[in-house]
Formats: sequence, structure tokens, C-alpha cells
Amino acid sequence: MIIISRYFQQISTVLKYILIMDNVKAEVHVVQNFINGTFVAPTSKEYMESVNPSTGGVLAKIPSSTKDDVDQAVKFARKAFTEWSETSPQFRSKVMLQIADMIEANAEELAQLESADQGKPVSLARRVDIPRAIYNFRFFATCILHEVDNVTQLQGPSRAMNYVERMPVGVAGLISPWNLPLYLLTWKICPAIAFGNTCVAKPSEMTSLTAWKLAQFLQQSELPPGVVNLVFGFGASAGEAIVAHPDIPLISFTGSTAIGQHISAVSAPFCKKLSLELGGKNAAIIFDDADIENCLATTVRSSFANQGEVCLCTSRIFVQRNIYSSFVERFVRMVREIKVGDPKDPKTTMGALISQQHKDKVMSYIKLAREDDGKIECGEGVDKLNLPAHCQNGFFVLPTVVTGLTTESRCLQDEIFGPVTCVVPFDNEAEGIAFANDARYGLCATLWTQDVTRAHRVARKLKVGTVWINCWLVRDLHMPFGGMKMSGVGRESAEDSRDFFTEKKTVCLKY
Repeated sequence: MIIISRYFQQISTVLKYILIMDNVKAEVHVVQNFINGTFVAPTSKEYMESVNPSTGGVLAKIPSSTKDDVDQAVKFARKAFTEWSETSPQFRSKVMLQIADMIEANAEELAQLESADQGKPVSLARRVDIPRAIYNFRFFATCILHEVDNVTQLQGPSRAMNYVERMPVGVAGLISPWNLPLYLLTWKICPAIAFGNTCVAKPSEMTSLTAWKLAQFLQQSELPPGVVNLVFGFGASAGEAIVAHPDIPLISFTGSTAIGQHISAVSAPFCKKLSLELGGKNAAIIFDDADIENCLATTVRSSFANQGEVCLCTSRIFVQRNIYSSFVERFVRMVREIKVGDPKDPKTTMGALISQQHKDKVMSYIKLAREDDGKIECGEGVDKLNLPAHCQNGFFVLPTVVTGLTTESRCLQDEIFGPVTCVVPFDNEAEGIAFANDARYGLCATLWTQDVTRAHRVARKLKVGTVWINCWLVRDLHMPFGGMKMSGVGRESAEDSRDFFTEKKTVCLKY
């Protein structure tokens, strides 16, 4: 009887999974703004269409919000701040853990929505995006329970006690990107509310569905109305209104360097606090003593994970010359094993790019690589892309490896943000470091060597915010994350996020 019961439970799970897939495929979702705990239409009554990148079909209608919607959200966020900022860490933690549990209970539906909305394989959303969103809530929900304030005593004639109060700043403006929609939205919302702020968040207009679903969980939890408000729309209207709003004292933004520069200029007259996680043109430096098996497998993943649409992806690979030829041969062979296709297919390991416009941009760099006398080792123009009939109108690009370019080529200087990586030989340590640092970005790098002394020496000389040695994307959320140069301003972590979302106030009591 136990075996039969388990069999029917498995059948039920499979049927539920199929129903979710069918609903995601067939339904056109009509998204609403979430303001003061209520779902409301945009004041403009206008909506934009959001497409499924893997089919090109309309997936959702997204509010085309304006300054009026942002003003409404800010008004209620300011009102909610008065009470929320005075709640205990224990209560805030309790609410955030409730939300984490709701996300976990609906993880499969969220993974399906994320895949349909963004183009990534369902398997990736299921394995990475949704679990990380859950962890973001739980991480900040628990870390706020262990804060310790600083206290000092002055002796002698000036006998006094000094202590530091950490005060929430106010209404946080949060603008998140389309590549890791729920993952990065929660990475902003969680510390904002954990440290006592309220927020007005704008997800990307291209990937709004999981944010909209999150709002439903917020509404069902004990989170007071107005603490988290979601305004959907274009960056030029809704995003601009958030950045320029005089009652939003801090902005957290993840996206392109160009937009980050614009945000800096617009917010400067208000002296707003800024956290800007911007572009990357990340290098891998592979020395001849690397653990080549681990290096190859990890570098394939770091180059093409999420279709290469991750700011941390490796797009410049520098290989010591005496192993260069063998590395390229084996690397290309492994890249050709990547299965590009329907994100719902369990065998698929790479899905579609976010839009036709973005596909055109990526393809333009592949064309540029040819014009710069580069050799396309595999991918676009070399290999054949086989897609099922329903994906023929999707925005797919084969994973592409380019050799033969110099470091001056725009293909090695510009952020392509797609499944294109360039491999270049180097002769010695100094040249490898120079090549890696020859970019205006400085987000992260990977370093491959079994020489511990060299690992530390080279890591210190790389002008990036994070160096992964013999690994990639191993994240401890207690460690600061952010970029140097044009890769951004500020850091994010348990401590760094606390510093950003609070203001320190010194209180001196003479006795």
C-alpha cells in the first residue's frame, strides 16, 4: 500500500508540473502595480507587451507606469516607514521568513514563470534563481537578529558614554535587471526592509512576472501595507521618476554602466546614497599548471551560464601559450556539447536571449570579430542551430568561441552580455595580469593555478572586486560584492548592505 501511495503521489506531482507548464505557455498574464498592499492599474491605463524570448509570442501585459504611480507609491512608503522603522528585528525577521516559506512552497511555478519570462532553461531557474531568492530572505531575516552596537566610555573630567545607533534611511528606490529577475530583486528588497526601510521597486519591464507573483506573497504575509511597493514600467518613465524623486534618499541599481552614469547625474543634486552594480568584462587567467579538467568544465559554465547574460560571466579567456592550442581544442569540443533549445526541455542547457534587440547586438559583435580577423571556432556561422517548431521565432544564439583577436578589439573591450567569449594566449605572469586589467570594467576575474604563492600574488594585482581562484561563482553572502572602475560604486553583503541601508548616529551621554 505504501508503494502504491507513493506511486500516486508521483503521478500527482507530474500532472501538477504539466498543468503549470501548460498555463505558463497559454496564459497572457495582466500584471498590476502593487502599491500600499493592493494591486492597482497604472494611472495611464496603458500597458506594454512582454514576450516569451523562446517563442516570440506575447506572454504578459505590463503596466506602463508614470511619475504619478511612483508618487503614489512613495506617499504610502513614507507613511509605512513611520511604523516599520520602529518594529523590532524579531518581527521583521518573522515576516521575512514567512515570505521565504511562501516562495519555497511555490518554487516550481516560479521557476516556470522565470524561464518563460527570461528565456533561461527551467532547470537553471529551478536550481539557481528561485533557491537564491528564498535564501536572500532567510539570510537577511536571520542576520538582523545578531547585530551588536558599539559603546565606548570616556574617563576623567569628560566622563561620558558614547554609543552608535543605526537608523534606517527611509524610502529606498530599487531598480533591478532582467537577467536574474527574482534573484536580484530580492537581493535588494531583503536588506532594505530587514534594516527597517520601506521601498519602491521597479523590476525590468521585460521580466516582471515573478516580481508580480512575489507581490501576492507579500500581500498574504504579515508585512504591513506600503512597506514594499512594486511599480512596473519603462526605465525612462517609472525608473526616472524613482531616481529623481526628492523623497527617495537612496537608490540601489543593477544594470548597465551607461544607465548607472545617468543615475549618478540625476541623483547628484539630492546627495542620494547610491549602490550601483554595473557592467563587467570579466577575465579568466589560466596558467599552465592549472587543474585543466576542473578549469575546462568551470570555464565553459562561467562563459555561457544563463546564455552569457550574467554580469559575472567570463568573456575574456587568457591562456598561457604552451597550453593554449590544447585548451582551445578541448574547450571548443565541450562548448559544442551545450544543448541550445526549448527552455522547458530537460536536456536544454542554454535558452534564448532576452529580446530580438539584444540578439541583434550580440550578433553584431560576432560580425565585428570576423571584421577584426578573428576566427569563429564554434557557434554562429559555423555550427547549425536546430530548434523545435514552436521555438523558430525565439531569440536564440549558439555559444560562440572566438580566437585570433588582439586585446584592442572591441570584442575584448565592450560588454557583449551574451554567449560570446574570446580566447587569447599570453606568455608570462606579467602579461597575463596586464591583459586581464586592460579593460574599463573591474567586476570579477577567475584565476587558475595550483601555485598558492602565485595565486595570492596575482589576485592582489587584479583590479576587480572579486577574484575566484580555481572556481567560479562560489558566493558567501557575508563577503562584500561589487566592482571597481566602471563596474560600479559600493558593495553588497551582510555588513555592507547594513551600512548602505542605515545611517550611523553617534549619541554621547555625559554623566
